[in-house]
Amino acid sequence: MTLHNRTVGTDVRELGALVGEVLETQTSTDAFETVERLRTTAIDYRNGEIDSRNGLDRTLRGLDPETAVTVARAFTTYFEMVNLAEERERVRAIRTASQEGSLADSLSAAVESLDDRDPAVVEQILEDVLIEPTFTAHPTEAHRKTVKAKLRTIADHLVALDERRLTDTEHEQLKDALEAQVTSLWGTRQIRERQPEPLDEARNVHWYLENTLFDTTGEVYREIEDTLGAEFDDIGVPKLFEFRSWAGSDRDGNPYVTPDVTSETLARQRRSVLEKYQEALADLSNVLAHDADRLDTGATFDDRLAANRKRFPTLADQARERYLDEPYRQHLRLMGERLERIGDVRPNGYDEVAEFTADLDALATSLRANGGERIAAVHVDPLERQAQTFGFCLAGLDLRDHQEKHTEAIAAALDREDIAYESLDEDERVELLTEAILQDAPLIDVTDREGLFDPAARVLERFDRLNDWQREYGADAIDTYCISMAEKPSHVLEVLFLADQAGAVSLPEYCGIDVVPLLETEAALDGAREIMGTLFENEAYSQALAARGDVQEVMLGYSDSNKENGFFAANWDLYRNQRRLADIVDDHDVDLRLFHGRGGSISRGGGPMNEALLALPNETVNGQVKFTEQGEAIAEKYANPRIAERNLEQMLNAQIRARARSLDQPEDDVREEWLDAAATIADAARTAYQDLLETEGFVSYFEQATPITVIEELNMGSRPASRSGERTVEDLRTIPWVFSWTQSRCILPGWYGLGAGIEAYLEAGGSTGTLQSMYDEWAFFRTTIDNAALALARTDMEIASEYATVADDDLEARFFPVFEAEYERAADFATTIGDRDDLVNRGWLRESLRRRNPYVDPLNVLQTHLLDREHRTETEKRALRLTVKGIAAGMKNTG
Repeated sequence: MTLHNRTVGTDVRELGALVGEVLETQTSTDAFETVERLRTTAIDYRNGEIDSRNGLDRTLRGLDPETAVTVARAFTTYFEMVNLAEERERVRAIRTASQEGSLADSLSAAVESLDDRDPAVVEQILEDVLIEPTFTAHPTEAHRKTVKAKLRTIADHLVALDERRLTDTEHEQLKDALEAQVTSLWGTRQIRERQPEPLDEARNVHWYLENTLFDTTGEVYREIEDTLGAEFDDIGVPKLFEFRSWAGSDRDGNPYVTPDVTSETLARQRRSVLEKYQEALADLSNVLAHDADRLDTGATFDDRLAANRKRFPTLADQARERYLDEPYRQHLRLMGERLERIGDVRPNGYDEVAEFTADLDALATSLRANGGERIAAVHVDPLERQAQTFGFCLAGLDLRDHQEKHTEAIAAALDREDIAYESLDEDERVELLTEAILQDAPLIDVTDREGLFDPAARVLERFDRLNDWQREYGADAIDTYCISMAEKPSHVLEVLFLADQAGAVSLPEYCGIDVVPLLETEAALDGAREIMGTLFENEAYSQALAARGDVQEVMLGYSDSNKENGFFAANWDLYRNQRRLADIVDDHDVDLRLFHGRGGSISRGGGPMNEALLALPNETVNGQVKFTEQGEAIAEKYANPRIAERNLEQMLNAQIRARARSLDQPEDDVREEWLDAAATIADAARTAYQDLLETEGFVSYFEQATPITVIEELNMGSRPASRSGERTVEDLRTIPWVFSWTQSRCILPGWYGLGAGIEAYLEAGGSTGTLQSMYDEWAFFRTTIDNAALALARTDMEIASEYATVADDDLEARFFPVFEAEYERAADFATTIGDRDDLVNRGWLRESLRRRNPYVDPLNVLQTHLLDREHRTETEKRALRLTVKGIAAGMKNTG
């Protein structure tokens, strides 16, 4: 059976030609010919048909500003089309492999891996698993919303051309519609003229939850249930996914995320999810027009219906009249009314999602008792799963702020009580906070903010409003508080103290929040035992943990640890400290939920999620895992429903297998020799990386040889690019840091120091054979080397040398040869250890890079010319911003 009508080559060729036609008709033949000359020259050079890029360089230097804008737009638009073509190819590969039964990392494969286990063990594994993707508003999404909408329409046209059997007339009509959309895209402004607001970012996150994940999640549950049903009898599938968000609630470094923004975000999420349930009930009503004369609805259903009739007697009479002898429809109408009254002043709305699912379950049970098994499975069960997953809040919000903000707010509030908090040492602060939490009377009044400086007042207001939010939307809607740069036990107790003073905590009976330290610096990671051990032994904190089920969530920061220590050392610190945290919680009989603060790029913890889950230390794999999804990675994973479903399947496959493995082998069986080797590599790699950052002139080189100043001015996110506006590596946020290196094709955050580290290990008596054994048998080491190889493969030192020439001559001479030498060393070791000829060991990625590189080159060279100009016109500035957008699209990565 032929599933598809097209190939990726067809899509790329036809879309590319369409961009050319639009370019010529919308601008001029001269502009079209200029772009063609640049395109063919770049391809010829990459193919070895000409010896240099001199022709490319001459053409780009001769462009007037308006033509430069056109060139940047043309290549940017081309990459938008290529990205859609490759997305379509991913769907083809998924559908084809699914049809052939060869889909790797599938749910079938996960269930097959369990088929020799006792059913009770399988049930326990599933009970343990909970996967929590957490969407952040970090500013790495380069697309405007309008542009995204047009791209989705083009993607829909490609689906129709690829999967539908069309008449010649229908085919031509679709081609015309496709051309019209590309033409419209060409005429649409690519760059945001205003900075997005936090609510814009929240709406962006909500789009993916509403339009793909709401339906996709139900499909994944149905697949795992069907697959399990074929292998095991009577194994129930518990809740496996929960979605969370920082959009609208992450205050760290973003002064625009106010309590009012959080309130509006919560209200919008509730409205959104309730609308989805109402739509689903309306669809169900169209299906369930069953005649009462042919039914024995059963006692459970009858009781639920009778209870709802009692709540709404007038409406019940109307429903009887409208749906005469159709009890299921009457039931659905009354359920809809209960949904309508959630959060309303009118009584009898659903108080908890469990009441809603109980009504659905009664309906499904009744259907099954009356021969409607398939109707229940197709129409009711997915809705019940959706309700269990999304609740009445769509996604739970995590609050977050920097630890110093809490310290400052408490100091200001206590100062009014004649307590000099700032002058206390750590032990004294812990003692004061503990006693205040345990005593009945509050020590401060969070509602009294008069006279406090603004940041402190905002912190107190946030905790004051936390009570209101939980009362109105339910505790599950906003029940986690993450502390950035947490380095001391007092930083965690400060948040518990503020929540207690606001009334969200009343120990020992109740604690309304999980307090989550974010360990992201080397000092915090190395001090994890002291930090967490002190907390677990603290009387107030241990009571709070008990009230939360003795589950401690700890967030690990991949981004700042990488920026501080370099790629390999950061990954090693994270690995060994995860094991250390597992030992600590085990000593105190506490369950650990790790929250991985991963970014989209390799240097910020990115890479294939299923491989990352399987590479976690066994000691930490208890089934629960939480991780951030950021920026363009959200669109890549969740914009297309089929790809979104595939991502959820792969994550669930990995987590089931990892949990089963951890039950068999509770601790990683890693040879001491390997641990010593990794430590040696990490120490030398960290030294090499930090020496680079501390070299005089490095920050100046970074500022001159990358487009950091342009990136800081882009309206990509509501959060400022740096914490204080200073130009230092420490102060700069990791997203623009990585984004800038990616643009210049010198992606050193993803590999710098690796070569130096491995060389130091070998010089100390280590062997290549040992490293190859580590790669073959140790998932952590293999994944780390593979991810470095991906960053190395995306690096292009020849293009990077063009950026180096923009820097002052002495800076270029001082730094670029160092980068080149480390790149060559790291690339050589990566291929040798992985025993392969190429940095890229994935065929599709190799083909993608081959397809993209010639088209990114003109944008890179044009960007270097524009960066090299001391004074730029407004048109040239616009062209420069467009090159950033185009290179991001071509690299499929920002930060």
